[in-house]
Amino acid sequence: MIQAENVSKRYGRLLANDGVNISVAAGETAVLLGPNGAGKSTLIKSICGLLRFSGRITIGGHENRTPEAKRLLGYVPEFPVLYPMLTVAEHLEFIARAYRLTAWAERAEELLHRFELSDKKQKLGKELSKGMQQKVSVCCALLPEPKAVVFDEPLVGLDPHGIRELKTVMLNLRQSGCALLVSTHMIESMEENWDTTYIMTKGRVARACRRSDLRAGESLEEIYFTITEAPS
Repeated sequence: MIQAENVSKRYGRLLANDGVNISVAAGETAVLLGPNGAGKSTLIKSICGLLRFSGRITIGGHENRTPEAKRLLGYVPEFPVLYPMLTVAEHLEFIARAYRLTAWAERAEELLHRFELSDKKQKLGKELSKGMQQKVSVCCALLPEPKAVVFDEPLVGLDPHGIRELKTVMLNLRQSGCALLVSTHMIESMEENWDTTYIMTKGRVARACRRSDLRAGESLEEIYFTITEAPS
């Protein structure tokens, strides 16, 4: 569903992504791990069509910048950016109009209730806390019922209830056949539900491993530190 082939991105002399290859199938959760500066955010933004890059990225077989790909993809950024003078309800209406959704109001209400935002519908974007903005961002990403969702540090800033609900939502999405790509520093938050993990260092995928590849008693955290703290 999400396919990145030989993706490279330069910022001047800095090679942020160097021939990166990742694949996320329908009904699969892929985790993107790596220290600061490893190139995770650059890759995420390239996948979501926010950066120019060399290589090829497709969503459901469509080039990632095409309207067909954008209709399939949901994106929850690390730092939510809301319209300061739109209310929470108006943000969802904006998404519904942009995607030309029909019969969306009931789903919007369900999402708002799930993330404890029902009583915040008339709050302006500028009046919301970081955690509430993150919740609105999640609701906007999920309203069009995408077939693939990219999460960039999705749990940062959420309260315990929000974390629990988002984890449940992610599990439900996976079970429904949605492809999930999650970039995070919080390794322990993804230990329970993942299929493939890509560990990045210095702009490259240092290791790609599937859950079935782990030896008995071996943890994702152990693999991560073995790779990222190995001598150069």
